[in-house]
Amino acid sequence: MPNVPPHAEQPIIAYELYPDTPFDLEAAPITREWMDRTHLKFPYRCLPLNIANQCGWVLRSPAAFRAYWYGGASKEDVEVRFDGAPDSRIMSHFGVGTITFTLPFLFRTPPGINLWVKGPANLVKDGIQALEGVVETDWLVSTFTMNWKITRVCEWVRFEKGEPFCMIVPIPRGLAESLVPRRVPLASDPVLQKQYTTWQESRQGFLRDLQARDPETIKQGWQKDYFQGRTPDGGEFGEHQTRLSIREFTKVEPPRTDDAGGTH
Repeated sequence: MPNVPPHAEQPIIAYELYPDTPFDLEAAPITREWMDRTHLKFPYRCLPLNIANQCGWVLRSPAAFRAYWYGGASKEDVEVRFDGAPDSRIMSHFGVGTITFTLPFLFRTPPGINLWVKGPANLVKDGIQALEGVVETDWLVSTFTMNWKITRVCEWVRFEKGEPFCMIVPIPRGLAESLVPRRVPLASDPVLQKQYTTWQESRQGFLRDLQARDPETIKQGWQKDYFQGRTPDGGEFGEHQTRLSIREFTKVEPPRTDDAGGTH
């Protein structure tokens, strides 16, 4: 495991609005079907892609269905057809070619932590685009929905049962606003400039050797410095992460009360 500084454990709670609601909520997986289908699963060599894939929790569709947008702005201009019985949690609600998923959870995050509600990271879906929002879930006492915007008129789009349709990612409120943006010449930091130049020369040399079919370069396959948390001069970054350990939501039963009002 990477030497990542520990953080104080804090709860994130998904309050179930209805008893025994079959709705999958789980830690986001690293895998993506399109990445699995590529030659040698090459996209998994991109560490930023892998980390983004895992950075939160996903909700999966409780039903298989397809949707069709006739092009109008009203909610009646979207037709939703289910494979089986209709599911009232999936509907055309807002119009303008959108599909709405209602979530049977009220989320509560620690103070100062928002939830970025978005489509699953790096999950490509043709003909439809996830709409994203940031919600202050440390105080909100209402639910939110997940919405997708159909991008092609008069073409069917489909969701399978169990397909991830929503990803929730915790982000500190105010973090982006606290950062002071500056643009400066790289030459103003000679140490960083030297490190960058070393990396650039190494990268260009690797690409030249790869194109020339150098046996050792072909055997190496790809440069692994960033994946392994190494700087161009051979140093190591102690807080480097190659995989996240996102915990699953666990079912916690409320305490039972007896007729006298006591709990046990």
